[in-house]
Amino acid sequence: MIHSETQWLKLGRRIICETTIAVASLSGLIASAEQPLSQAQTQEVFSPSLGEVIRPFNGQDLTGFSHWLQGLGTEDPNNVYSVVDGTLRISGEGMGYLATVNSYKNYHLRIEYRWGKKTDGSGNVRNSGILLHANGPDGNCKGKWMASVECQLAQGCEGDFIVLRGLDAAGKTVPVTVTSDTMMAADGRTRWKRGGNKTVYTQRQFWWSEHQVGFHELLDTRGEKDVSSPVGEWTLVECICNDNRIVIKINGVTVNECYDVFPSSGKILFENEDNEIFFRNFELSPLSAPPLGTR
Repeated sequence: MIHSETQWLKLGRRIICETTIAVASLSGLIASAEQPLSQAQTQEVFSPSLGEVIRPFNGQDLTGFSHWLQGLGTEDPNNVYSVVDGTLRISGEGMGYLATVNSYKNYHLRIEYRWGKKTDGSGNVRNSGILLHANGPDGNCKGKWMASVECQLAQGCEGDFIVLRGLDAAGKTVPVTVTSDTMMAADGRTRWKRGGNKTVYTQRQFWWSEHQVGFHELLDTRGEKDVSSPVGEWTLVECICNDNRIVIKINGVTVNECYDVFPSSGKILFENEDNEIFFRNFELSPLSAPPLGTR
């Protein structure tokens, strides 16, 4: 245990052996950031040290990444995942993700995204997401994704939290959960509000603070108070993951927060959801203050 900021600052790259576990009870899923261990799954977890910036993407190829496509698994015959002009490209064919090979904890993620030309043809908003703290086997959530906490990137919904639960290698539910402070809007749905009512996850996503009441999720529409960039321009996303707390910023504006997050470490996934999208400038910086658990 590190008991002071000085000790934390002296710490170099940390390789942490953690155990993450899925627990289910007869009365339902146990929603707690500290789960009792029943089946351990050990993995190396990396955190950027002071003065270090981890750049998982080398700008040239997909070294350091794995990928998944629903129905095809790890095969990618059509190059759905590729590098174009120094950016990560997801073509938008099918469902799946591009994942970091390594798992991470306690970091300040920064990345920019821009929509491409292809959409899913439905006339609905363009859709993708950044999946944080992803755990378990590939495709363990509905055959498409991994158990994780999603930072939503769908138009008008940028910064919403979505809990994605899946199955571990033993077939048991990974009890992903978050809690947020919220207020009730005119449409009867919650929005994030710092200091609001403590709200534990109950099968509904946590909408960002200014998610427009009555927003119609039609292609390339924007909410009245959206802070993301227009289609064709780059949008900056920041995910500040500090132990069991996550803060989301879109173009520098804090739009959502959650805490009591489980699990609190894992892989980082870029979602493929039938829409072309590009990512660039992917980096993980150290936290500006010691992790919550070391203070």
